[in-house]
Amino acid sequence: MSTGKVLLGVLAGAAAGALLGVLLAPDKGSVTRKKISKTSEDYTDALKEKFDELMNDMTNKFGEVKEEAKIIAQNGKAKIDEFKKDAKNAIG
Repeated sequence: MSTGKVLLGVLAGAAAGALLGVLLAPDKGSVTRKKISKTSEDYTDALKEKFDELMNDMTNKFGEVKEEAKIIAQNGKAKIDEFKKDAKNAIG
């Protein structure tokens, strides 16, 4: 299971638990609505933060893989050039 799915599940579970706690609390309707609104804003902000972290991690990892691929391609080209040179010397 991916980290993103686990994180989303944890946040959804926490949000559902908080919502149930607020709905079952013995407060007036207006107070309960304010609590729900505040809780949803908090979870939305937390989810945005986690999403941004995930995107940054993925961007960084993509950059690393891209650099590794570039190095591998350069090494492969150097080996091909060397092989061509050796073949040319062997023939003529």
